Amino acid sequence: MTVALWTGQVLLAAIFAVSGALKSTMSRERMLETGQTGAAAYPLPVVRFTAICELFAVAGLILPVLLGIAPALTGWAAVGLAVVMVGAMAMHGRLAIAGHRPAEWRNVGVNTLILALCVFVAAGRL
Repeated sequence: MTVALWTGQVLLAAIFAVSGALKSTMSRERMLETGQTGAAAYPLPVVRFTAICELFAVAGLILPVLLGIAPALTGWAAVGLAVVMVGAMAMHGRLAIAGHRPAEWRNVGVNTLILALCVFVAAGRL
């Protein structure tokens, strides 16, 4: 079980490190060009704030268990990312329905898989 949890944590950390880094540095136009359609749905400061939260969660996924200091924080980092994924699912679902963009449903599916991984890590670490 420990190997599965560590695998999940590292995978989530990689996903959110890339996501947070890109959303914290790219312009809105560049985010849209690269397929990050969620950037259009929220004001840029909200996107940037979410990106910074994702980067803090990356540290929370790895460091507490690795260092043996307050390891429950890893589970709470996964819970926080699960909340982000629920918001992302809702936003992509709204974009799919309102904009008649069926490709957004693929994003909802990806968000659902990431949410499931977040829940797995949270349940295993809390």
